[in-house]
Amino acid sequence: MEKFLLLKMKLLAAGARYPDSASCDCLVINLLGLCRLELFDIALWCKTFKMGAMDLQLESTAVQHGQAKLNVEEHALVSLLPDEKYAAEKIENVDPDDYDKLEKGIMQYGCAHYRRRCRIRAPCCNEIFDCRHCHNEAKNSIIIDAVKRHELPRHEVQQVICSLCGTEQEVRQVCISCGVCMGKYFCEVCKLFDDDVSKQQYHCNGCGICRIGGRENFFHCSKCGCCYSIVLKNSHACVEGAMHHDCPICFEYLFESTNDVSVLPCGHTIHVKCLQEMEEHCQFACPLCSKSVCDMSKAWERLDEELATISDTCDNKMVRILCNDCGATSEVQFHLIAHKCQKCKSYNTRQI
Repeated sequence: MEKFLLLKMKLLAAGARYPDSASCDCLVINLLGLCRLELFDIALWCKTFKMGAMDLQLESTAVQHGQAKLNVEEHALVSLLPDEKYAAEKIENVDPDDYDKLEKGIMQYGCAHYRRRCRIRAPCCNEIFDCRHCHNEAKNSIIIDAVKRHELPRHEVQQVICSLCGTEQEVRQVCISCGVCMGKYFCEVCKLFDDDVSKQQYHCNGCGICRIGGRENFFHCSKCGCCYSIVLKNSHACVEGAMHHDCPICFEYLFESTNDVSVLPCGHTIHVKCLQEMEEHCQFACPLCSKSVCDMSKAWERLDEELATISDTCDNKMVRILCNDCGATSEVQFHLIAHKCQKCKSYNTRQI
């Protein structure tokens, strides 16, 4: 109770902005809990002092540390240009002039995941599906008995069924019966067919699977074990197997995720949508290592101004702190609210 009253008097004496006494009491309770945890929560200050993301003028994290688009498939369906032709050199044993037969039914077949002119026979359960995603949605959902849930191993697909003539055959790009091209983009390794080449698909030998976005726009980092945007080639922090784990927010496996993935300055990875949700809730620390996910210098400057208005009577007490951002340890005067790193000037610190 003594600490509660002391802190409340300090805040009121500093002229802090509160609509009523109850709001001040609520803040004091939060701050006392903060001191027990010995961790600085920037979200508390963002809400308390109205330091929202707009007020802090934080740049988009996508701009600050780039974005690795790891979409294996894009679900949006787009039509091809009418005069677009096939690259004959990619289709073996087919007359380059026989484009009418190749283009028959293009963009008219497929599912919500692909535009393609074939279906696949799942080697795991011997059933026919439009694609592996359709299989996984049907066979790996929560309504299925946990013992029977499974996913389709993409590289093990052996048989495909032409959507135009219904002929079942070994995996190939051109149907052996009607001569139609079953997928304008075809990967023999991944057994991937897709008529929508606007995605700029390419196969990465390092990843072992197909990616989208154009080979010239991405590079494979052997240490991180994945393809990253070319803008990160000389600037990203390498983390062993950074992409081979679940998103720390939604727990989806990132390596094969169909959603955009962002690479944080610390090298850890997270879904772009999950990162945006963190920002909306004023959370700017990596869920895995607690380092700031973007440039927080403006936030620290604003916090300097706010703390300058709050006096502290504990000037004689010294504490040791660890900075989550730079890793430096320092000895500073104890403050009831937060402690500032003496090396990088960050408030993202903890008492040790």
